[in-house]
Amino acid sequence: MTPGLRARIQSSFDEAARDEEHFPATIDPRIYHVKLIRQHLGALAGKRVLDVGCGKGRFARIYREQEPAAEIWGLDISEAMLRFVPAGIHTRAGSMTELPFADGFFDGAYATESLEHAVEIEKAVSEICRVVKPGGRIAIIDKNAEQWGRLETPEWERWFTRKELERMLGRHCRQVSSRFISYWEDVEPDGLFLAWLAVK
Repeated sequence: MTPGLRARIQSSFDEAARDEEHFPATIDPRIYHVKLIRQHLGALAGKRVLDVGCGKGRFARIYREQEPAAEIWGLDISEAMLRFVPAGIHTRAGSMTELPFADGFFDGAYATESLEHAVEIEKAVSEICRVVKPGGRIAIIDKNAEQWGRLETPEWERWFTRKELERMLGRHCRQVSSRFISYWEDVEPDGLFLAWLAVK
């Protein structure tokens, strides 16, 4: 990624931090995204977990409330976004393609609708896998490339197919699966959202 593009992306999210309507600091804890990630990561007490591209920490906030004995970290390119992350969650400003953490630092990691902004997707997937220890779990929820065009997107955003991301995760993880999901468990998925679940 060129420094110019990175600066543009960062500036876009710094600006978005002021938009609570489209970039809220909270999310309904009953949505299926929350439940699925929690199920896949398993019990978090005593574990260290990374929220990759956490924004204002809407998911991290829920897991912190549900699992007070977990060590939750949030990483985002925008320091303006990180200012909204509640106390008790560790934050770090940085890029998904150069995570500022040691190999195997985390027991688990998840990325919800953030990988699409990484530009160098393969590099970001490799980095997420690198910072998770062997046996650790990774969950990625994002949009399906086959539904491209349904939403307005910035020029750098990229969606991926089910198989494409399975392949990328499969280079670093021993188990990878994926499924179509929707925000609510009782609503049939319409093909927009996919969840990829991996074990390193």
